[in-house]
Amino acid sequence: MRSRARGAIARFMAGLLITSGALLATLGTGLAAPRFADLRELEPIHGDAAAGATKATVCLSCHGADGVSAAPTFPRLAGQRIDYLYHRLYSFRHADPNDPYYAASPMTAMVATLSDTDLRDLAAYFASQVPKLPDPPASGAAIASSSTARSVSDAGETLYRAGDPVRGIPPCQGCHGVDAEGAPVASPQYRAYPALRGQYAPYVTARLTNYRAGHPADTSNTMIMQAVAHTLDDAAIEAVAAWLSSLDPAKSL
Repeated sequence: MRSRARGAIARFMAGLLITSGALLATLGTGLAAPRFADLRELEPIHGDAAAGATKATVCLSCHGADGVSAAPTFPRLAGQRIDYLYHRLYSFRHADPNDPYYAASPMTAMVATLSDTDLRDLAAYFASQVPKLPDPPASGAAIASSSTARSVSDAGETLYRAGDPVRGIPPCQGCHGVDAEGAPVASPQYRAYPALRGQYAPYVTARLTNYRAGHPADTSNTMIMQAVAHTLDDAAIEAVAAWLSSLDPAKSL
């Protein structure tokens, strides 16, 4: 069973890479947005976490001094992958001001004056924080109290691990890892894929819904996520988000 699952994941990922490669080629013909980043080949990101701590003061009101956000609409950042954090910050810093996704985000203005060194240091700081459950518990912890909600979460686990071939839904673990801590492979292609374990359900829901609507559309990774999100209906998005938020971010499966 595991070998078949791995084979299905590999076949799906190969198809996505072919699709994203074709789209990148199209963008190269002059149809590109003002800024587009190919994240398939990345050098490792390094930064000064101590310096980042001194620069993160303004970040803490939303993302928390311990990297656990004040509200579930803001992502948890503690222990997130440094490469993902840096490239997200970079996207906000260099976004087209007329882009409908980035123009609506407060992050775009927040990082407008930051240098590349600042972005690296901030990414290093939040990546160095130890993931933990928030107090009060994350929304996912409350899901277990309802049998209906538990069923939704279980459906999300199934989709995350195995996808749904009938509906064309790929397994999320192919890119985000079996334990939702990010793909364990060393390939540069996976460096900017985020860990999802313990992430807030409202945030995951919003991101997947945005991807399904085509936003943002500025990197090779967003192309892949748009293709995935187009296979998900509202119930599938809710289920995956519910299961991910129910996981203890400090413990692997």
